[in-house]
Amino acid sequence: MDKQKSHRVDLNDIWDPQAFIGKEEALNKAMATHFIREGRFECWEAFVNEAQGEELRNETMGLLEKFKEMYTIVEGLKKNDFTPAIKWAGENREELWKRGSTLEFELHRVMFINLLCNGGDGKAALAYAKTFITPFQSTQSKEIQRLMCSFLFQSRLATSPYSDFLDPNLKTDLQTHFTRDFSSLLGLSSDPPLYISHTIGSCALPTIIKMSSVMNCQSGIEWSAGESELPVEIPLMDSHRYHSVFACPVSKEQGTEENPPMMMHCGHVIAKESLTRLSKGSANRFKCPYCPTESTAAQAMRIYL
Repeated sequence: MDKQKSHRVDLNDIWDPQAFIGKEEALNKAMATHFIREGRFECWEAFVNEAQGEELRNETMGLLEKFKEMYTIVEGLKKNDFTPAIKWAGENREELWKRGSTLEFELHRVMFINLLCNGGDGKAALAYAKTFITPFQSTQSKEIQRLMCSFLFQSRLATSPYSDFLDPNLKTDLQTHFTRDFSSLLGLSSDPPLYISHTIGSCALPTIIKMSSVMNCQSGIEWSAGESELPVEIPLMDSHRYHSVFACPVSKEQGTEENPPMMMHCGHVIAKESLTRLSKGSANRFKCPYCPTESTAAQAMRIYL
């Protein structure tokens, strides 16, 4: 017991009790949004009623309807009903493609394997492949070849070189993939903001405690908790980095939605505004500022970070 007491840390010195004064509306919205993101719709209803926030209800109602749709589809995936998810992926094909998502193909792959294992002589699986999997030939050729070869082991797929198609974790991964892509198309992170804040805050505590201890021991060093930035760097996992760190090597400006990074034909990346300036007055062809390769603005592709 004495050993446990010796390792206790008093957190009262490192947090600001005034930090959330006047921010009740923001906190209420964060809580309401969290309940929606977690699929706790009854909790959302009770919280909004207790907060007596009609404005909060109206503000979050649109998100509520979206996530009700998402959780309905996820429940279908858990019950091996892939039709709603495939329909959603088809309706959002272009946006998913821009993000490099393979969700739609993975959904069709699972459907194909289900038909192969439960479709008798495999004719149903082959017909499904011709209709729904062939269109992915240009991007998923190797995986499609494996699917076609699995026909040879239809009666003993579990002990074949293609047994990974029956991995039960694939369906769980598919649910996670769908949830992540659904959130991404809404401009949201795959994890709820309160969960992310709690995780990052927990990771930051050791650094902040050490910083506070050093400041208390040395005179002349002060830091106000009300300042916008910490005087030390807080290490984060890659999964918790949400902001673009691209800076154009030509203009030195950080990329934005209006001025996104563009990859030229040679592979070098600059901002869209820099690309526009370089391509003017050069008969549509210009030389890359970092290599001898010439290209046109039309050949450049937008990069999504």
